[in-house]
Amino acid sequence: MKPRTGSFILALTITLTALLAPTLCAQGVEPLPKGHTHIVPPGIPPTPFDPSGDHAHPAVSIEFRPAEHMSQIDRELASNAESSVAEHAANSGFNLNNGSWSYQQIVCPALPGHLFLQYTRNNGAGDVTVFSASIPRGQEGRVRIVPILKRSYSLFSPAPINALTISAFNHIRVEEADPHPSNWLGTGLCYAALAGAHPRVPLPQPEFVVSAHVPAQTAHLEEHEKGGEVIRFADAAALPKPMEWSMTFKANGKLVKATHAPVDLVDTRPVPNTSGTIKTWSLPQVQN
Repeated sequence: MKPRTGSFILALTITLTALLAPTLCAQGVEPLPKGHTHIVPPGIPPTPFDPSGDHAHPAVSIEFRPAEHMSQIDRELASNAESSVAEHAANSGFNLNNGSWSYQQIVCPALPGHLFLQYTRNNGAGDVTVFSASIPRGQEGRVRIVPILKRSYSLFSPAPINALTISAFNHIRVEEADPHPSNWLGTGLCYAALAGAHPRVPLPQPEFVVSAHVPAQTAHLEEHEKGGEVIRFADAAALPKPMEWSMTFKANGKLVKATHAPVDLVDTRPVPNTSGTIKTWSLPQVQN
């Protein structure tokens, strides 16, 4: 008699399950119980910053390190890239062979794959020229220039909101080994430093309270309505008054917008040291 196909397949499945069950259990694989399905967890949407990162990172300022205090490795990298920096700077309207130039390192731990330098030619009040240079530490990438001031005037538009600054920063982030850094505040501070600021974020101290007319949070990361994220922080070191920075990133990590505007000074006052008594009550027992 010719066996039925359905009965044959069912018998074969039961036999294979019985034979493989001990092996799966020995390997730590639990067979699915009958009548149950495996639930696949929902995918995590991409974000420009590592969601598991420490949002209270201690990086609250950017160090500007004089050339003589740079490490030997960084000094050698700057020396080897000197001709490339001069060439790209000339293409942006800066002549390193004209006048007396100096540079200092912009220390950005959030972007470890690059050496950042700020070049300055100071001919006195009203005649200061400044630009930033990004030098890749590895084989990938190239030298990039961020114009800031030429004879005390901004080129094209102010560097913090300039499309050239945003484009250079996007290329720098692509060249970094980690496309999703956890130090989001350090990333924002680095952008501000490359654009000419010397940013310093004041963190609220536990013994002080912020007045009602000033936002209580001086640095935070928020989700953007289109799936990206926005970095906001207040730069207390800006002159003549503090500036609030805002940087909008797409979900893929691309910076699409940067703004900065003056904000009021943070007004703080000491919290009075008052002691109080904690009152307690006994809850009545519930009869079963």
